[in-house]
Amino acid sequence: MVRDRLFSLLLFDVLNLAAPRGIKQTTMVKARAIFACILTWMVFTACARCAAQSSTSATLQTAPEKVIIDTDIGDDIDDAFAVALALRSPELQILGITTTFGDTEMRAKLLDRLLGEVGRADIPVAAGPPTPPKTAFTQLRYAEAGHFAKTLHPDAVTFLLEEIRRNPGEITLVAIGPLVNIGSAIEKDRDTFRKLKRVVLMGGSIYRGYGDVGNGPPHGPQPEWNILNDIPSAQKLFAAGVPLFVMPLDSTQLKMDAANRKFLFRQGTPITDALTLLYHQWAQETPTLFDPMTIAFIVKPELCPVEPMRIHIDEKGYTRPVEPPKLANSQGAPYVPNAQVCLKSNPDDFFHFLVPRLAAP
Repeated sequence: MVRDRLFSLLLFDVLNLAAPRGIKQTTMVKARAIFACILTWMVFTACARCAAQSSTSATLQTAPEKVIIDTDIGDDIDDAFAVALALRSPELQILGITTTFGDTEMRAKLLDRLLGEVGRADIPVAAGPPTPPKTAFTQLRYAEAGHFAKTLHPDAVTFLLEEIRRNPGEITLVAIGPLVNIGSAIEKDRDTFRKLKRVVLMGGSIYRGYGDVGNGPPHGPQPEWNILNDIPSAQKLFAAGVPLFVMPLDSTQLKMDAANRKFLFRQGTPITDALTLLYHQWAQETPTLFDPMTIAFIVKPELCPVEPMRIHIDEKGYTRPVEPPKLANSQGAPYVPNAQVCLKSNPDDFFHFLVPRLAAP
């Protein structure tokens, strides 16, 4: 390197100055000055290089995480809050949103309007295959208004697989609806699906079912909506070999109280106005924000600490934990966890994160 060559030449000059007999005091002073300059120059060069490396490292660490959200938005209200939270999270780059289950085309039109109202019409929306409806589309009027609606939406399964091929190992898939699109994607191209970075799923019930909240002993699990409405697809996902992070009923029954609603809905921003309209069309009082925990976990994992588990999905849609065999009696295949599961969260911490972020101008 040029720097090393220059250092050798300067050091040679210093030694020549210091070597002769009867060296004069002025010569020694000159040698010391030259040597001090060399050291100063080397330290400055090293610091500049370290600063450049630190800057590059920081840029890499703060790059937004690429996500695709798969949602059945329009029935319950928590999907809208999850999408809103993702839109208000600069830590995320939303590559697209896919709709699943029921009237997927109308769900896509709802998203067209929501994204247009908040100035994010650039985010692609893709519609999955429709299925027979099982619940009321409570926010249908919002979707039917037609504002910002696109006439056609790409196929959700094709869109998902194409984005994975373009960004192998980089995409987090956020699954907050029945797993119709996900099962179809695995069936269509399992190898490509396995190139996801991870899947973060709101789904399942490990020890606690609906309404079972608090610190008391659990009352037992129940089949959870997103798993129950496409059990074969859920089974495919848990066997796919993709890193899977699960937010079940145990940690997502997060009730948004009147004080938080009142504060949020009076902010008057495009995103809070949209949530206000959707909430009133939902026409119930206290929303349970199951789905937003997926986004909160991606941005701030400590809000929902996970632990490795092996989950078996049975024919009734129960997500059964498989206990590791005791060492003395273990036989056959080794125990291998297939998911990282959050069994407990702190509602206060969650809402202290969620509400200010959604309310920000």
